[in-house]
Amino acid sequence: MIIRRLRQASLLALAAIIVVLGFFQMFMRVEGSFPPAYTTRLGIVGALFLVFWIVLVRFQPYTSQVILPCVMLLSGTGVLMIARIDSQNDTFGGRTTTVGLNQLTWLALALVLCILLVIFLKDYRVLRRFSYVSMVTGLALLLSPMIPGLGKEIQGARIWIGFGSHSLQPGEFAKLFLAFFFAAYLFDHRDQLAVGGKKVLGLRLPRLKDLGPIIVVWAVCMGVLVLQHDLGTSLMFFAMFVSMLYVATGQKSWIIIGGLFFAGGAVLASMIFTHVGNRVNAWLHPFDYAVYNAVGGSMQLVQGVFGLATGGMTGTGLGQGHPIVTPLANSDFIYSSLGEELGMAGLFAVLTMYLIIIGAGMVTAMKVSDGFGKLLASGLVFTMAFQVFTVVGGITLVIPLTGLTMPYLAAGGSSLIANCILATLLLIIANAANKPEEDMDSDTFQYEALMAIREKEKEKQAEAAARAEQEAQAGTLPKDMPYAQQAMQEARTGDREATEVITAGRHTPGGRHGAHAIRRRQQQDEWNAQDGDTLSSGASPTSNWPASPTSNWPASPRTPRTTSNASPNERRTRR
Repeated sequence: MIIRRLRQASLLALAAIIVVLGFFQMFMRVEGSFPPAYTTRLGIVGALFLVFWIVLVRFQPYTSQVILPCVMLLSGTGVLMIARIDSQNDTFGGRTTTVGLNQLTWLALALVLCILLVIFLKDYRVLRRFSYVSMVTGLALLLSPMIPGLGKEIQGARIWIGFGSHSLQPGEFAKLFLAFFFAAYLFDHRDQLAVGGKKVLGLRLPRLKDLGPIIVVWAVCMGVLVLQHDLGTSLMFFAMFVSMLYVATGQKSWIIIGGLFFAGGAVLASMIFTHVGNRVNAWLHPFDYAVYNAVGGSMQLVQGVFGLATGGMTGTGLGQGHPIVTPLANSDFIYSSLGEELGMAGLFAVLTMYLIIIGAGMVTAMKVSDGFGKLLASGLVFTMAFQVFTVVGGITLVIPLTGLTMPYLAAGGSSLIANCILATLLLIIANAANKPEEDMDSDTFQYEALMAIREKEKEKQAEAAARAEQEAQAGTLPKDMPYAQQAMQEARTGDREATEVITAGRHTPGGRHGAHAIRRRQQQDEWNAQDGDTLSSGASPTSNWPASPTSNWPASPRTPRTTSNASPNERRTRR
């Protein structure tokens, strides 16, 4: 365990050293000194990362070792590039921006929330109890920008809610709550959804009545696209649901059906909505002069591609590029800004960090034994993977731009906080997946198991005695009937016999104990008593029962035995 802790601490220290050296090099090259404001806030964020790690060691000791260092390195790199763009805005843009300092403030708030989440959410399975509450909360957050006076429309998309001079993107938090609901719903209905219908071209299609959930989710996502003009969020939610549906059922047909719905919705949106059609046109003809100069054309996309080309293999170096030439260089196009100053090598390093987080999440989903945890971990990981793919693919002309941002890198408090919480949930699930199983042969484990069995037996005996007492008091059960006496006496003798069976040091490891041993002991005593009565008196045990209205009752489940010429030992042998 000590080696494990040293490994975790070394990874965090390495990530912190890389970030600090990057800030030092950039500020010394651009401004000639390290700004005191950044010194203070970087120190606070570093201390919060240290506290976060200590809390993880205390409450989640078996969690993944690589997720937190990668999150630290990615978020630090993002703040570094945002601060670089702020510095260039001051020099060439003629305006002062403090987006980098604000990003550090949001990161500190995100770490505080993550620390509280680790402390109070010890078992992620409690989230399953609030599945429909999570659904209502997620939909309310998703549709909250449509409230008049609260929602704000920025760059054609109504996905923000405003609080004075600040704005919040509730869709980032909605994806977490909807992931909780999808995981709980699919876990409860996975058996029905896994039943296939007819087989077509070697592929078993689902039944028509099972298509309801995917149609409902598709309709909701199309509603988000229609009302909020947000293509990226609607596609992300639908892709998350389809991926979790495949994990829950294992049916490849759901992937094909989801892909068809996905393609149909995208084509329909490009024909109906102008901004979606413009993005598709800019993707198909980015270097066309008319498209480049058109409103909503390909100018931003082409500038990003030129930035990537300027960086080359190793980049221009921190502080030596011109990332502000690209619009939205610190948010939507921060990937191209990093490519210009860090080059292709730096971009591959960034993608490697994402790949490590995604790989650790996938391993967690495969290792965890709980079905709800498998679905939740896989859904959260796929959401991050889909977000990274759409952003990188859009900037590199693989797919049209969707408006999503890079997790942990792009400027924006909503995205940063939501993705930090996502990583914390993965850490909590990873702790459950990596936790070693109890040693089934240890004396401690067996003794605790026997104590639990004893408590169960005591509860059953108490219930049987209470039921017999009530029936006897009501006059419906004679107190002198053998099984009535046995039921009432079990509560008195059960403690002594159970204690004899489970006393520490007197049981055999790996053997059968508890209720089985108690029943064997009681049966042996009953047989000895019946053998003694039979041999001594030769009369039936029921000969002395008093006449009562209950004489027609069925015999006791254990039928009294009659006298036999065989000895007691011979009769036991035959049994």
